[in-house]
Parts: sequence; structure tokens; C-alpha cells
Amino acid sequence: MPPEAWSVDDIGDLTGKVALITGANSGIGFETARALADHGAHVVMACRDLQKAQRAADKLENDLDHSSLELLALDLSDLVAVRRAAEQFLAEHARLDLLVNNAGVMGTPYRQTADGFELQMATNHLGHFVLTGLLLDRLLTSGHSRVVTVSSQMHRYGRIAFDDVAGLTIRNTWQHYGASKLANLLFTAELDRRLRASGETTIAVAAHPGWTRSNLFATGAALGNGRARARATGTFGTHFGQATATGALPILYAATAPGVESGQFIGPSHAFQLFGPPRIVQPSKRARNLADARRLWESSEELTGQRYSLAAAN
Repeated sequence: MPPEAWSVDDIGDLTGKVALITGANSGIGFETARALADHGAHVVMACRDLQKAQRAADKLENDLDHSSLELLALDLSDLVAVRRAAEQFLAEHARLDLLVNNAGVMGTPYRQTADGFELQMATNHLGHFVLTGLLLDRLLTSGHSRVVTVSSQMHRYGRIAFDDVAGLTIRNTWQHYGASKLANLLFTAELDRRLRASGETTIAVAAHPGWTRSNLFATGAALGNGRARARATGTFGTHFGQATATGALPILYAATAPGVESGQFIGPSHAFQLFGPPRIVQPSKRARNLADARRLWESSEELTGQRYSLAAAN
């Protein structure tokens, strides 16, 4: 079926599959959880705020004829919390068929995390790097599993400062958001290379939602001190762009569509990848730099202490 005709109705039966979605309580993550649960998957909603996650789960249970949902406390900006969440998941689940690295923050004022990382890079890339590494063996033993990492068109404006991946000296919040989204794609590229070199059936895919109505603007602004900024960006983010259910389609396509190959990037098909149904798209030249992908991987290992069981590809 051509991607132009693809919709949630084309998702197959996911009964028996286990999916973990970070940031599943709102926006793209919530719509992804809805679609996967509606097609039979057991969905683990991994969220920082469990009260918000419970409200989201309650809504899904009310909306859907059947659903299998579970909550997991996960703060990606805190590596202790990431390791605790992974340990809990591994203790309770014998398989993991789909990991959707979706959660993120955008446009946040400069802030260092407890681990000494800039908040956006910590949440959007480094936290997911550690989480994926901790859950990797479960993904591999489940067979034909997928890791879907959500990036953004803002990756095209990003630059990775390899002498400061943690972002200790960077103060331009939007440039660093772009860097974190570029990091998502470089991570996917290197994970893909290592999976292929190891002969694994697990695949690594990236996706982006295009221009989608989201609370990301408001969330980032709310972390600052300006009420006017929070109100303005919140209004912009929630009133413009396509619906979140439409924005979730590239992520769902990457997660479930037959024929998706490791290393691919899925995004909207119309208007400079801003709107429309999903298709395979081309990331920026910087996102295709395999030397940078390997260098970022090595820097991420050094910063977080997380080592993967996959050997480096030649």
C-alpha cells in the first residue's frame, strides 16, 4: 500500500505485543498510545508525571472498546530515574516489541540537570540513549522488534558541539533544541549500523510529526519566568498545525507498517514535510554523517556511563 494512503486503519493486529512509549500522557505520545492499544498491544505509558499519565490512561480506557495499559514513572532528565524505570520494566516484562522514544522538551530556558547536562539534550537524547541501552537485550530477545525515535524538522538547524555534547556552555535554547533533535537522528543511524553488523532482527527507525499542534511550546515556556512568553507560545503551539492524531501517523507508520527498514526516516509527505500522510523522507546532510553518528555515540557513552552490548560497526 502506498504511504500516501496509509492510516491507523492499516495497523495490523498487535495482540501479544508489548510497547513502551515515553511521554505517552499527551500530544503525539498519547495518540500513539491510543492507536497501539486500540489494535491490541499492551502499552506501557512511561511518563514523568504519573497523575497526568493516570488521567490520560483513564481517558483511553473510556474511549476505547478494549485496552491494556500500564503506567511507568520515568523522568528522562534524571539518569537515576531512567535506570530505576528500566529495572522495573525488566522485572515485570519478558518481552518488548516496540520502544517509542517520544518524550521531549522544547524551547526551555537554560537549565542543568542533576547529572550536569543541559535539560533539552538530557531529556531528548541522553535519557533515551540510556533507556534504549538498558532495554536493548529485551528488544533483541523479542525478535523483529523496533526502536522508533522521534525527531523534528528542527534537526536541520542543529549543530553538535562535540567538545560540549552535554551543553554546559550553550545558551541559545532553540539552537540546542535543534542539536538534540539532530542527535536523535545520529543516534538512530549508529544504532541501525550496529544492529545490522550484529545480524539482529531488531530495527532502528526515526520519525517526525511535521507541524503539529502540541503542548511542547507551552511546556518549554512554562519552565521559564515569563508568563507572557508561556501564554504566547502555548497559544501558538495549540492552535496552529495539523491535529496530533495526524502528526502521530509517521510515528505509527515507523512503528507498525510492513516493509519499514532499519535506518529509515518517516515524516509527512506534503508541504516541505509539514503536513500530510507519512512517507520515507530524507534527513539533513549532517544527520547522514556516519562519522558524527559514531562520535556522538561514543560521547554519549562517556557522559552517561551506558555501554551497549552491540559492537561498533566497521
